[in-house]
Parts: sequence; C-alpha cells; structure tokens
Amino acid sequence: MGTEERKARQKRYPPVLQDGGERLARRFPFVSRSFVPSVFTVMNMVSGYVSIVMAGEGNFIVAGWLIFVAAFFDTIDGFVARLTNGSSEFGVELDSLSDLVSFGAAPAYLVYKFGLESLGIPLGLIISSLLMIGSGLRLARFNINLISYHKNSFSGLPTPAQAMTVSSFVLWMMAEPLLVAPELQRVLIVLSIVLAILMVSTVNYDALPKPTFDSFRRNPVQMSFYVIALFCVLVFHAKAFFVVMLLYILLGIVRALNDAVQQWQL
Repeated sequence: MGTEERKARQKRYPPVLQDGGERLARRFPFVSRSFVPSVFTVMNMVSGYVSIVMAGEGNFIVAGWLIFVAAFFDTIDGFVARLTNGSSEFGVELDSLSDLVSFGAAPAYLVYKFGLESLGIPLGLIISSLLMIGSGLRLARFNINLISYHKNSFSGLPTPAQAMTVSSFVLWMMAEPLLVAPELQRVLIVLSIVLAILMVSTVNYDALPKPTFDSFRRNPVQMSFYVIALFCVLVFHAKAFFVVMLLYILLGIVRALNDAVQQWQL
C-alpha cells in the first residue's frame, strides 16, 4: 500500500483536533485540556447506563428522563471542548462510545422492557435491537466522515434525536396511557423500524442552530418555529416533545423526497 493510499484511508479529523489534546493546561500541567470535556462525556455514558438499569427495574419514567440528561451532557461536552480548546481524537472516540450506550443501547432496552418484551424471544429482542444497530452504524459512518464539528446538517437521523423521540413517547404513554397493549406494541415496532432505517439513510437533517441574533436574522421563520416548539415543550412536556420530534423527522423525509423528485425531473 502506497503512502498516498495510506493517507487517504486515515480518518479526517478537524484541524483543531490535531494538537488540541496534546497541549497541557498552563495552570495544571498534569491535566490535559481534553480532561474537562471528557468528564461531561463520561457523565453522558453514565446517564445512559443508569437509564438501562432503571428500565430493567421497571422505572420507565426515570429511564426516559435519563436519556434526556444524557443528551444534555452530550451537548455540553462539545461546548466545553470548544470553549477550552480541549478537543482531541480521544474525545471524539469517547463521545461515540458514550452515544452508543446512551442513544443506542438505552432506548433499545427501554423499548424492549416497555412494550416489546411480551413479544418474547427472539422477536422482541430483534425488533428492539434495531435501534442499537442503527445507532452503531450511524456513529461509525459519522466518525469516518468527520471533517468538522461545525455542521449545518447531518446525513441520517442523529442518534440523540432518535433516542429522545423514543423516550418522549414512553414518557407520554406513562403520563397518559392512551394505547392498549396490542396498539402500543404496534407503535413501538413501527417506531423502532422507521427510526433505525432513518439513522442509516442519507436523509439530511438540519443541525440545531445556535440561538444568536445572527441566527434569527438569517433564519427568522426557522428560529421562530424553534422558539414556539420550546414553549410547547415547557407547557405540555413529553407529549409536545414527541410531536416536535415527529415534525423534525417528517421535515427531513419530505425534503429528501422533494430533492429526489427534482433530480428525477432533470
């Protein structure tokens, strides 16, 4: 294998990652810059693990909320990494492993214990495992194509969005049990299959923009929608969040279909 071919096969990390983890903090020379964001990444992983334990104990409300807590830590660690210039290749790998636990294994096991366990083995296990498999494939593809943290869109449904869709549905059904067992199973089956397919698809989904004045100036309609969605979530909680996530998912599908039709017409 030639030198050029070996370089082409290497991961394309953002330039900031090349030396961010090597430089040591001035005040504490024995602590690397990547330590602080890694703490939040580990908290993400721990939240996902505890969610799995709580789901096994039948405490689905706590299990569902812990997935949201994991998503919070997943957001914070990237912000802290940029703030402290503590990005590193180690942090990228740790983040993906944590996401697989919190947004792959945790929602998959939550779905299994909440409504698919009664389907028995292997059917219930196979269907629920689709969420974990889809998350693993999605994260692996993201890592090998990683160029920059500053992305305007993602190819495939992001794993946190999938996990929060599942957990918000479970929390809604726990608060308002609108579906009987057979109906609940059918909805969970459809959710598991569709979300898994969307994660490994090439459907583009927008990254959430930063809430700045510049964002409101450039995308007033989109930002206004996000503000309204946030207000509805604060008022109606899990029910509204599930509806908002469904709209987010459907928007990506509709846009992909529209692009396909336009290319076909050309």
